[in-house]
Amino acid sequence: MSGLLQAPGKTRACFVFAHGAGAGMNHPFMSAIALGLARRGIATLRFQFPYMEQGSRRPDSPWIAQAAVRAAAAEAARLLPAVPLFAGGKSYGGRMTSRAQAESPLPEVRGLIFLGFPLHPPGKPSDDRAKHLFDVTIPMLFLQGTRDEFANMNLLQPLIGRLGSKATLRLFEDADHSFHVPARTGRNDSEVREELMDALARWVGEHSESE
Repeated sequence: MSGLLQAPGKTRACFVFAHGAGAGMNHPFMSAIALGLARRGIATLRFQFPYMEQGSRRPDSPWIAQAAVRAAAAEAARLLPAVPLFAGGKSYGGRMTSRAQAESPLPEVRGLIFLGFPLHPPGKPSDDRAKHLFDVTIPMLFLQGTRDEFANMNLLQPLIGRLGSKATLRLFEDADHSFHVPARTGRNDSEVREELMDALARWVGEHSESE
């Protein structure tokens, strides 16, 4: 596995940031989020899942992906000791992180952050992929576009309600799974990313105080 730590001079938290199924850690979206979070005092540790490292298009099995998440979280804790640690990622990366946390808590991780949680495949609405979230005991932040074809709002919003106080949902109007918005909205993708990073940074700040 290769990884990339991007840390500001004064780091107030670190986000172990896993990529989605179709693109690696250097995808423009990943890079833009990492840069924007650094400007907000939040370090990121991006990393490649083994299949992406090998140039394959087929995602790893869950147990391999979860092992990769654990290795990345352990490395972040080693590189930035005493810094509040969070984990999650874009789509597949976020879901593999939550599955790892549900299976056995990630040491030092205070919360999970999902940038477009893939609740179901497009056109196949279901919340079966979310069953493991009820075994997660740390706070979770869901950053989700209202046009996300991987998360029907009629399923996602009730799910967040059932998860209770440990789950926070922040919706981005007209954004799809990639947080792209149509020109007719009067906003652009960069503006949506800024809103997303502001929401993420606020939530991290709320959950970074010493326990």
